Amino acid sequence: MKDDYLWFEGLPFLVLGYSYEVIKEVCAQFVIKDEDIVMVSYPKSGSHWLIEILCLIHSKGDTKWIRSVPIWERAPWLEEGPWLLASHLPFHLFPKSFFTSKAKVIYIMRNPKDVLVSGYYYWTITNFSKKPESLKQYFKWFFQGYSICGDWKNHFTVAQAEAFDKVYQEKMAGFPKELFPWE
Repeated sequence: MKDDYLWFEGLPFLVLGYSYEVIKEVCAQFVIKDEDIVMVSYPKSGSHWLIEILCLIHSKGDTKWIRSVPIWERAPWLEEGPWLLASHLPFHLFPKSFFTSKAKVIYIMRNPKDVLVSGYYYWTITNFSKKPESLKQYFKWFFQGYSICGDWKNHFTVAQAEAFDKVYQEKMAGFPKELFPWE
């Protein structure tokens, strides 16, 4: 499984469309401007849905732009361009320039069960990486951190993860413990 990804600082990235040099440059040298809006999410958490909403806000509801310009041009991924940027990078790999900018960040969180199922179905129909043989196998990969950008729980800072764990434990209180292999 490890050979199917490009590994950067212990995290897997797709081989197609990524390179070690580009990821390193984004983390160290990419300049995020004060006027940028950066949308960050773990993969399969609703980033495309939110991009559509933000583009409608930006165009004051005019759908001509949205219908005529592809989503990847309206909201390029962090390593590709300005205004509304999207990223799946975890916090510790975020461009250093972000921390001194006044850029706005929208972080999307989605229930991990939904992220897992969405990811499983997405990866079974794409040709970007090795396909899971079953949902059970993908579940194992998901919690071993073999999903794009690593382990879902490690996408946050320590404080964010602790706050999320508290809320998550409350919401999952009635479910059987064997559903959660990390406990």
